[in-house]
Amino acid sequence: SDYRPRWCRVGERLAEEGDTDFYDETLRKHHGLVTDTRRQFEMMRPESFRRIKRLEDGEEIDLDRAIEFIVDKRAGVGPLAQVYWRRNKVERDVAVAFLMDMSASTDEEIDKQKVDYSDDDEFNGDPRNYFQWLSQRRALRAIEPPKRIVDLEKESLVMIVEALEAIGDSYGIYGFSGYGRDNVEYHVIKDLGENFSDRVRRRIDKIQPIRSTRMGPAVRHTVAKLNEYDAKVKILILVSDGRPQDHGYGRDRTEKEYAVHDTHQALMEAKRSGVVPFLITVDKEGHDYMKQMCSDVGYEVVDEIEQLPRRLTTLYRALAAD
Repeated sequence: SDYRPRWCRVGERLAEEGDTDFYDETLRKHHGLVTDTRRQFEMMRPESFRRIKRLEDGEEIDLDRAIEFIVDKRAGVGPLAQVYWRRNKVERDVAVAFLMDMSASTDEEIDKQKVDYSDDDEFNGDPRNYFQWLSQRRALRAIEPPKRIVDLEKESLVMIVEALEAIGDSYGIYGFSGYGRDNVEYHVIKDLGENFSDRVRRRIDKIQPIRSTRMGPAVRHTVAKLNEYDAKVKILILVSDGRPQDHGYGRDRTEKEYAVHDTHQALMEAKRSGVVPFLITVDKEGHDYMKQMCSDVGYEVVDEIEQLPRRLTTLYRALAAD
């Protein structure tokens, strides 16, 4: 067997902090989408209370159960007087970990020929000023530095954080990269159980391309974190821009299958432990290896990379709907 337990060294570290400008600017640029997403997530909240019946003590008497009790008692059955009910507050019990690819390839610029005007309808001022606003917006867009894959990953995190804060689900955000089996870098942007704060906003700002993509160990480390966290539903969402690859992540320099098999094995281990894994890639050629890597795991290839922020929130809603 080629399975190598305890083969890699994962170095967990707290992510560096930048400033909050990126987070705040993303909220400003995508105000309409953020507002709509937050509203949709708020609709996922369960009913506030669930009625618990057949109690010996409670808020009110359950008349149907009281009649049954009297009938049974007269018949000599002698049941317990469980004739009360009370309302129990229902809470969502979901924990999700987002694992973000911080490999060097995420520094790649998005196709400059594709200009995204999808947010030109986010104007919410006086309609008479719309065209002036639109002209200024497009002028600013023209002088903005080219957007990279990692920038879209960061924007996606801003969107999902705003949505999750609205619904109250527990979440962690982690990034991974490294070089070689002895140096799998694992960056904690927000740990499970950590409160959202300006420190998290500043860490999102500093997410940046680093080195390679040794997925298997990063998945296993994240699953271990989820398994230590107390939640009924546990979800792992991995966001990447390509296939797993790293120095020594195969039998030789040209062999790529071992990395795919190792990641598949890590995902199967996640499922067996009760974690629901899901992979999202912006690699248009991703179907070639994702079918093999995710044979029993959900995945999506995002063909239009600019749609990543919208797709991430939509997919999470579907995964956590129950």
